[in-house]
Amino acid sequence: MPFLVGVTRDIRRSDGSLVFAPVDLAPLEYADSVKWEFLADDRRELTPELLRGIDGLFHFSPAVTRASLESVERLAILARNGVGVDMVDLDACTARGIAVTITPDGIGRPMASAAVALILALAHRLVERDRELHRGDWNAGRFELMGVGLTGRTLGVIGFGRIGREVVHLLAPWEMRVLVATPRLSPEEATAQGVEQTGLDRLLAEADVVVVACALRPDTRHLLDARRFALMKPTALLVNVARGAVVDQTALVEALERGRIAGAGLDVFESEPIDPDDPLLGMPNVVAAPHALGYTEELFRCCANAACEAILTVARGGVPLNVVNPAVLESNAFREKLRRFGSRAFQ
Repeated sequence: MPFLVGVTRDIRRSDGSLVFAPVDLAPLEYADSVKWEFLADDRRELTPELLRGIDGLFHFSPAVTRASLESVERLAILARNGVGVDMVDLDACTARGIAVTITPDGIGRPMASAAVALILALAHRLVERDRELHRGDWNAGRFELMGVGLTGRTLGVIGFGRIGREVVHLLAPWEMRVLVATPRLSPEEATAQGVEQTGLDRLLAEADVVVVACALRPDTRHLLDARRFALMKPTALLVNVARGAVVDQTALVEALERGRIAGAGLDVFESEPIDPDDPLLGMPNVVAAPHALGYTEELFRCCANAACEAILTVARGGVPLNVVNPAVLESNAFREKLRRFGSRAFQ
């Protein structure tokens, strides 16, 4: 019996092509004893009926809840094409012996590049100048808008994983002072990285540019609220490439309207897709993208290959890299699945 992989249908266009073409799932296509197919239905929350007959899941965006996994015994790996796991119930996966993997190596540089693109667009007032030029006002775009130089300014990074570290690396030529707010950084690591670890409130009070690059968890939901926006400089710029709900969007709108901060670069929103009438979209000091600014061939190739490799590792009876629910590795249910797949691979 082949190792059967289900692929969430949200990566398939109506014409059958993949949304990240020309990248494809070739590693699964050419693997011995592995077969893949799209799930039978495109649901925003997956159902047990869709998951019971598969061994592995290539996952892009649907919710996987405790209810999704009811009586799902065969599934051994949920391989995320990405790093966010806010749509996956990790505890429920662990209880069912399902390893959840992410693809951090494919995300780091493209998403950090997206963050830097937003920073530079805001600092140089690119979108505003572009609009004035397209309206035919040459001088308004030249002399009526003053940009902000970054050299010697203070950069604040909330979350210091691969994306946060890469943002700091890419901005190194601007010689910015760097503050980071993260619970997982030793003093020695901070010194080695050339950054200063501090509390979030101090970071917000001192930073000229704030980049949100942390995971969305219960304790980070609305991490930036009205109280914290009030701490920021009125000249500060906010960039969010993490998850929209880390920022209280209502409080952000108010902060921008009242001039508590100077501008925002957003690739993510609390509710996606964002309402076309949302006030954020009408603000000249907001640069925004539809949760896609990091979507490049580089990102999709690396992420798809890494997710496929995680699936193939489990199909061979091995432990995959980048498991985000490590307790599952001690689960008898998961170990038994690996033993079964391993013995099948060597038959």
